[in-house]
Amino acid sequence: MASLNVGNLGEFLREQRRTAQLSLRQLADAAGVSNPYLSQIERGLRKPSAEILQQLAKALRISAETLYVQAGILDERRAPDGAGVQTAILTDPSLNERQKQVLLQIYESFRKENGLGGAATDGAAHQAGDGSEDGGHPHETEADGGPHAT
Repeated sequence: MASLNVGNLGEFLREQRRTAQLSLRQLADAAGVSNPYLSQIERGLRKPSAEILQQLAKALRISAETLYVQAGILDERRAPDGAGVQTAILTDPSLNERQKQVLLQIYESFRKENGLGGAATDGAAHQAGDGSEDGGHPHETEADGGPHAT
């Protein structure tokens, strides 16, 4: 079964390389690996180390975790929240590299806005509207008999 994972990894890497419009030689140079070694990885003949996967991920501008899942190093079910969405974006062959990066940035901004997953306590604090998160506003002092109260 391990060779099957390596084959899937190779196919995945080849697709990501083509999507990024990189030749085998260009990706090998960017990742700091030899041309023949990368070719063997893509053909499913070699199983790269986590370090090599990290170098390839950086060169492809995708998350290392995505490659770890493809290689069978990281179990997809244990991946951090949102990893499935990120993987879907990063592996979509119909998107170019710029589009993938923009989508990931938007997705991450929404997750941060929602408290990295929208925990119930975070949402309740914002809905309560006590204003303590805002650092206080002049209208709050008006309601408390401040300088503009009549």
